[in-house]
Amino acid sequence: MIPRLYRSFSISTTLRNELLDTAKSLQSSSSNTLNQPKNFKIHTTKPTSPESYERTVYPTNYNKPQDETLENSDIPMIKITELSRDLTTGLTTATTSIADYFFGNTHHSHHVFYSNLTVLKAKRAAKVENKKFIDLKLIKLTSGNGGNGCVSFFKDNFKPMGPPDGGDGGNGGSIYLNVVDKNITSLHGLQKRYVAKGGQPGKGSQLDGKSGDDIIIDIPLGTIVRWIPDPQDFKKFVSQREGDALNDVFMEFDIDDRDFIQLNRGGYRPGEGWIFKEHDEEYFRDKDFFQDLNEKVTGYDEELLFEESYNDRFPIVGLDCNQVTQKPLLLLRGGKGGLGNMHFLTKEIKGPRFCKMGRPGITANFLLELKLIADLGLVGLPNAGKSSLLRAISKARPRVGHWEFTTLQPTVGTIFTRIDKDPFTVADIPGIIKGASQNKGMGLDFLRHIERSGGLVFVVSLESANPVDDLKILLEEVDPRRMKDKNVLVVATKADLSSEGANFKVLRDYIEHNHSEWKIVPVCAPKGENVERCIKLMSEIAQTKKKP
Repeated sequence: MIPRLYRSFSISTTLRNELLDTAKSLQSSSSNTLNQPKNFKIHTTKPTSPESYERTVYPTNYNKPQDETLENSDIPMIKITELSRDLTTGLTTATTSIADYFFGNTHHSHHVFYSNLTVLKAKRAAKVENKKFIDLKLIKLTSGNGGNGCVSFFKDNFKPMGPPDGGDGGNGGSIYLNVVDKNITSLHGLQKRYVAKGGQPGKGSQLDGKSGDDIIIDIPLGTIVRWIPDPQDFKKFVSQREGDALNDVFMEFDIDDRDFIQLNRGGYRPGEGWIFKEHDEEYFRDKDFFQDLNEKVTGYDEELLFEESYNDRFPIVGLDCNQVTQKPLLLLRGGKGGLGNMHFLTKEIKGPRFCKMGRPGITANFLLELKLIADLGLVGLPNAGKSSLLRAISKARPRVGHWEFTTLQPTVGTIFTRIDKDPFTVADIPGIIKGASQNKGMGLDFLRHIERSGGLVFVVSLESANPVDDLKILLEEVDPRRMKDKNVLVVATKADLSSEGANFKVLRDYIEHNHSEWKIVPVCAPKGENVERCIKLMSEIAQTKKKP
């Protein structure tokens, strides 16, 4: 019976067989044992159980340190509480607060649940600076449904109705991510919604339906992709709470042993999903021949749903796309096409007038967060002269003015030194004020763009009454975790406005006594004074790894 049906499926793994056997021994009705997991739940009080166990989830490629506290780490990690384990699926039900899931109460990504603040900021900045830049984007993705199988019979001049020859439905389109390093430095070009096409129905003459077209989404290098629940489900819990702690809103989900979240595809259960011709479902299900056939097809459905369940998972800590992909990454797989009636020819069934429905696609929401990858990051207080410096050392043209917060969006400039040396890049982010690490001013919206830089350039204005205090503010707000393993250069701008160099001497003495490994250079960007010296020092720290 149906040899092609079983040949079309991959060889069973030991793990899958063990789970299937366990499920069948625990429940007599095998059609319900491998049904898709429950939907995600939202709670305003922390769920508990007698089996509760708290632990920390780390990225798979990270060696866990001795100190597991979130406060002392600079890598993404999430505290979760395991509630119970389901032996039939091998999944663990767990819970975590929104604050823990997004690495803290003040995290800039929280607002996707309660406002369109980022959209408004991006529109204002795009209008002022005449360029579009978005580094936080919520997208909703849906893979394609599988096409239905076909009920058809071979016909020729001598056989008005021959054996069944209905083909399978085509597979639904899948959704892929492609990480690129050129021409894309913002998320503004991404759509809010992507829906892959479904597979076409099967046809007669054993012709399978055409598979749906895949969707490949190009994202810039440095993007972090995180799964999130549907924001609409959260809004009633967190509306009107912008800026408040979100450690009292919890989400409950299932994870596997790899700490991958189980996504929910839905669809028919094993032994269901039939399409009947000529007679209704009740007619066929009363027949012994169909019951025998359906028992065997149920086994195929169980294997298919197990494979779906295993593939429909996403790492809880997200995907850090910090390398260009050689081939696109599969994010959501399309539904498998349904079986045509040619599979169901048996000794008892000569003319099967039924086929199978295609499996549905899957819908999921993802939050994309861009962290610019530049060799150096420019950090300074508002109106310290960062943009003027970047204009002087590169061809980048950030907006320059005599007022604070002239720069509203990050700008990356490329600097060429010598023909025998690779160029290096410098990222200029909006000015930082005291309290930026607590999300004051433009705060956390842009501090993340210096996290990936190889070195930091602190830009301090000598026009200031106390440049040493300005530098201390920058060091406090940037946080030692962001400075770990980074070379540092201090650029003292507006040197022409300093009273006989007195402020520069004070700043230089402070650095020599407290940070002797740092370098400092005075610059007057508008006049081009000492710019070449500044470029040379930048090149040195950009292309030299800091010794541990």
